[in-house]
Amino acid sequence: MENGFLIAALVYVIACLGLVLFLQKQLGKLRTKVDALATLLKESDKQRESVKRELHELRSGTIGVGKRVLELEKKLAQQDARIDETREQDPQARLYTRAMKMVSLGAGIDELMAECELPRAEAELLLRLHGNR
Repeated sequence: MENGFLIAALVYVIACLGLVLFLQKQLGKLRTKVDALATLLKESDKQRESVKRELHELRSGTIGVGKRVLELEKKLAQQDARIDETREQDPQARLYTRAMKMVSLGAGIDELMAECELPRAEAELLLRLHGNR
């Protein structure tokens, strides 16, 4: 019986050793996977930070472009106002502006000559340029 007990104890010890070796092997595999995941996590953090910086740069650039566009729109409006003022102040330009409006409304050569005091050649030219739109 003692032999049976020793054999059972020996089988038990061998099984326990086998189990310990198996668990150590599994633990090694898990550590390798954890290390790989940790590396991936670090790389993901680096990429996230890089994307975050790029996004910040894009936002800053967009804000700068937006400000520049607003400045240009303001300057364009000022230029338009100056052009309008110049048209209003130049009596000759006012006559031609009026004549172009009359042509767009369907006025003829004789009307243009009478109302805007234009020579026949200029009235014909205006009709050719601005008529039939």
